[in-house]
Amino acid sequence: MSVRDDGWAQRGGVDRVLTLACGRTYTVDEKVRAEDWDDILLEQWSDEERRVPGWVQKSLACDFIAYAYAPSRVCYLLPVVPLQRAWRMHGREWIGLYGQRRAVNPGYVSVSVPVPRSALISAIAEAMILS
Repeated sequence: MSVRDDGWAQRGGVDRVLTLACGRTYTVDEKVRAEDWDDILLEQWSDEERRVPGWVQKSLACDFIAYAYAPSRVCYLLPVVPLQRAWRMHGREWIGLYGQRRAVNPGYVSVSVPVPRSALISAIAEAMILS
């Protein structure tokens, strides 16, 4: 089911609710890039000047981020809790290694960190191990 109307779900990052045949449901935030890149842009600040946290740092109501590249039709299904834990573990390091990308929008500037897919997936796997 697509979630497009404004409300708690949309504000919590839920774009879609998936219901499996067994009845279990998952919530998904969808991100689509118009070009294929070797990285995944992690939104650190959705509004840099006002210090509004981006989706990698704020509490989300969704279970997964579906991160897709339109031209190749490839999509990565990223689990939110381990993804955000990986950010807390490696975010500063990634900023130093990969830099930041700013997107100028009407009235605000968002800031993202382009993390190579392989580095991010390894960090998510590491974050899933509790020690």
